Formats: sequence, C-alpha cells, structure tokens
Amino acid sequence: MTIDGLLPPLDPVIHAQPRLRVTVALAALDEGDQITFPRLQEIVSMTAGNLSTHLRKLEDAGYVTVTKAHRHRTPVTYLSLTRSGRRALEDYTAALRALLTAPEHQLPQESSP
Repeated sequence: MTIDGLLPPLDPVIHAQPRLRVTVALAALDEGDQITFPRLQEIVSMTAGNLSTHLRKLEDAGYVTVTKAHRHRTPVTYLSLTRSGRRALEDYTAALRALLTAPEHQLPQESSP
C-alpha cells in the first residue's frame, strides 16, 4: 500500500532513529547469531534503560529475540534479529529508497488557488 497511491509508507516500529540503529546493528550479524546486551549497548551508544525500552518495542513487533541465560553463574542477555525483523528492515530499506528516488512527475502537484 502506498500513501495516496504514490509513496510507500515507512514501518513506524523501525523508523524511530534508535530502533533503526539497533535493527541495523543486529542485521550485521549472520542469521542465527546473537550479541550480548552490553556489546549492543556499546555499538549503538545508548543507555541501558533507553536500549531496553527500544528492544521491548522491537521484541513486541516480533523483530528481535531476547534470550536470558547464564554464563557460568552470571546472567547474560543475548539479542538477535528474527527472520521477520530482517524482512522488515529489507522492506523499510526498499521503501526508503523508493521515497528518495521518486521522480518529480509522480509527486502530487499543488493546485492553484
């Protein structure tokens, strides 16, 4: 679906800059690979609370998997992008490209008063 039949919509879950940064960082991993919460926090330069909030939104959308485990006796949180998260990022990227390359003649013209 497009806006007014011309421009594709952008996924609001991914579109927020912090969530876009998280999604892109996780997409850099091979499918099935995971990263620890502190490492992702370092990569995206976010506070733990801010990162947790955005991860929750991505997890609720089904884009991120959060796995709690223990390494020796220390709790550790692993994060990964789901298959639908990868697909959502691909769709978002395609929509953004379409927006950026939309020919002028396809954009709605302002009507004269």
